[in-house]
Amino acid sequence: METQKFSYDNSIVRAFLYATVVFGIIGFLFGLTAALMLFYPELPEFLFGTDDTTIQSLRSGNIQGLINTHGAFGFGRIRMLHTTTVIFAFVCNSVFVGVYYSLQRLLKTRMYSDTLSWIHFWTWQIMIIAAYITFFMGINTSKEYAEHEWPIDILIAFSWIIFGANMFLTIAKRRVRHLYVAIWFYIGTWIAVAMLHIFNNLEVPLSFTGWKSYSAYAGVKDAIVQWWYGHNAVAFILTTPVLGLMYYFLPKAADRPVFSYKLSIIHFWSLIFVYIWAGPHHLQYTALPAWAQAVGTGFSIMLIAPSWGGMLNGLLTLRGAWDKVRENPILKFFVVAVTCYGMATFEGPLLATKNINKIGHFTDWVIGHVHLGALGWNGFMAFGVIYYLIPILWRTKIWSVKLANWHFWLGTLGIIFYAVPMYIAGFTQGLMWKQFNPDGTLLWKNWLDTVTAIVPYYKLRFIGGLFYLSGGILMVVNLIATARQGSFQKEVPAEAPALANISNKRKEGEGTHLWLERMPLLLGVLAFFTVSIGSSIEIIPTLSLKKSVPTISAVKPYSPLELEGRDIYIREGCNACHSQMVRPFRDEIVRFNGKNGQYSKAGEFVYDRPFLWGSKRTGPDLQREGGRNPSSWHYKHMYNPRSTSAGSIMPRFPWLIATNLDRSKMVDKLTLMKNVFDVPYTKAEIDTADQWADHQATKIVSDIFSEAADLKTAYAKRPQGELEKKEIIALISYLQRLGTDIKTTEIKTASNN
Repeated sequence: METQKFSYDNSIVRAFLYATVVFGIIGFLFGLTAALMLFYPELPEFLFGTDDTTIQSLRSGNIQGLINTHGAFGFGRIRMLHTTTVIFAFVCNSVFVGVYYSLQRLLKTRMYSDTLSWIHFWTWQIMIIAAYITFFMGINTSKEYAEHEWPIDILIAFSWIIFGANMFLTIAKRRVRHLYVAIWFYIGTWIAVAMLHIFNNLEVPLSFTGWKSYSAYAGVKDAIVQWWYGHNAVAFILTTPVLGLMYYFLPKAADRPVFSYKLSIIHFWSLIFVYIWAGPHHLQYTALPAWAQAVGTGFSIMLIAPSWGGMLNGLLTLRGAWDKVRENPILKFFVVAVTCYGMATFEGPLLATKNINKIGHFTDWVIGHVHLGALGWNGFMAFGVIYYLIPILWRTKIWSVKLANWHFWLGTLGIIFYAVPMYIAGFTQGLMWKQFNPDGTLLWKNWLDTVTAIVPYYKLRFIGGLFYLSGGILMVVNLIATARQGSFQKEVPAEAPALANISNKRKEGEGTHLWLERMPLLLGVLAFFTVSIGSSIEIIPTLSLKKSVPTISAVKPYSPLELEGRDIYIREGCNACHSQMVRPFRDEIVRFNGKNGQYSKAGEFVYDRPFLWGSKRTGPDLQREGGRNPSSWHYKHMYNPRSTSAGSIMPRFPWLIATNLDRSKMVDKLTLMKNVFDVPYTKAEIDTADQWADHQATKIVSDIFSEAADLKTAYAKRPQGELEKKEIIALISYLQRLGTDIKTTEIKTASNN
């Protein structure tokens, strides 16, 4: 057959590589900033000004600068900027680097359309910039790993569809009959992410000319959909596509074939089938139905087998090549990456078991676990791919192998100094929270005791972040120097015979999977069916049955002011540090409930769009916060947390006190809730929403002045009714509402352990 000449497109690979490196450094900086703020919460005051004379500041004596930021540099917003940058900007761009490079060579064809490639590139980068702008402004949905509001969700979907179309059309014009294992993972990734993104981000915009939207799901239903997405974002964004890169670049770097073809088949199909079921393990002991929790635990434990099968397939590929690991920094990165993948995928199922989950959940143990995967698996795989490609793309040797080795060791130290302190902090938190005195009282009754005990580990974590960032900076220097000494090859000439047309039927003696590998459409359909099984069984029953969430007659919709306060809570990212889920443990009921002896029930959350159960307790749980502290305490706590809680690591929120609440959309919000979500507001309540809010605000301000003479005196010199208009009053109204619909003195627990 006649040989056809064509060329590979390296320019799109270079573009995604640049984006990976730039956003990688930005993501590390955001992470380092968030880590710093957890033991130095005064950082925004240092940068923008403070009225606290005990704090050093670049603009001491004037807090107006901090107020003018309107919370743009608050911890809640920095954290979501960090996670979005690392997941969507660093890891996804690194995956696109590997896919666009490997796909062309594995299929012996150029990408189907250069235009589609560049549309994908620019829409993805625009999405990231749009996320930065909106997150700094406080525009977010609060959903973990899915904080983007609806216009950005649409842009993500558009970009992902363009990517998929280009990939599948490239597969269609391939010059290689059978699809290599890496491409199986690319196909599975695309299908699963499309499904996850669309269904998790179903939301109703308040207006098509604004950013605000509300989740299509409420309470428990929102929780199960979100963690079906959240867990599988880890699975199909941070794991399966990176495994595809492992199956291509590790054998290439080691110059060895993959250890086992059969193990690759088992690894792929079992992984995408089992992974999708495991999401509910993030919701152990919550108001989620017990059957869903049990399913999540069972499949999480099963997940060890395919995960370790993939890890062993990667490491055993290096058989006979371990001598190269000593000399080759690329292989060093890959070996540690695959090892971290194995460690994280063993630890995850352990954390999913109920006995360990009740200690580890909401603690920094989970943060350590996540970052072992992110820094070790995702980061080191990305670094290995970059170091592999730079000399090839620029047709030269790496500028400094020594510098690459320095990067490796700094990165490894960074992982150790990050993960180990977080594990210790997590164990410390989990055990301190649950300790009782002989008389039945909590040993560590003051929440801050459990916070100050782990501050030293936060400092060690920051040092680990510095190591990791330093290694990244060395990589940038090395890559720039390498590119300068070489010459970039935009078009790589290649040739291969065209693919002959043959029957789609199985040949005699042809293995089933070997036949499937030359049937990409069927492979994709089977992959979709495989990931849909668990999704359908877990999600559909919960969403379709009204009785799946028992109603509680005492639970009423939020008032207009409380709904505005809840939106402010979401805007500031408060759910990053505070949970709203009292689990059925004696210690949590005693610690968080006060006079109320009830753990959280599913029926309490029927009006919560989105749910705000959280995944981390830096501060205490707030589900029973209503009435625990006076309104004046909340006012002072938001203005300066350390004035009410010595040693607090919570940032200040003075702009809430200085800024008037925007009520222009308040009636629209109530109307949307009633008309779209059937929330039982009456027409009279909607028509008098402003008066309702005025009355509630007046009552809260009256309480503040009666409780705090100093505040009454301070506001006596200001225009009457000024405080009632501020955002702080709306937030206080929401906090004072939490948990007050459920009233009982009977303590009930599912477990006393």
